[in-house]
Amino acid sequence: MDTAEAIASQAQELRRGTVVLACLALLTTPQYGYALLETLDAAGVAVDGNTLYPLLRRLEKQGLLTSEWNTDESRPRKFYRISAAGAAVRDGLIGEWHDLVDTIDRLTKEA
Repeated sequence: MDTAEAIASQAQELRRGTVVLACLALLTTPQYGYALLETLDAAGVAVDGNTLYPLLRRLEKQGLLTSEWNTDESRPRKFYRISAAGAAVRDGLIGEWHDLVDTIDRLTKEA
């Protein structure tokens, strides 16, 4: 494996854990899955639909998201929104994120 491949592989691992926080941060306003995929992609958080949809279902099952179907249009869409429990988890994760960024920043400056 060359350096570029190793960086790409490790960068994917780094981003994998951030998708939950990104979703919880974005879902303060209701969005359906495809729109969320586009919003994440535009923000630079590349995630596949085969990853996002199971994640949304898991977060809903955990009580961190709520959902409802919009059947007003010709194609029904399931909209997701963060729950009160999800907002509390999001806020805690933001604190963890800032602590982690500070730690990594300090470690990389020392290197």
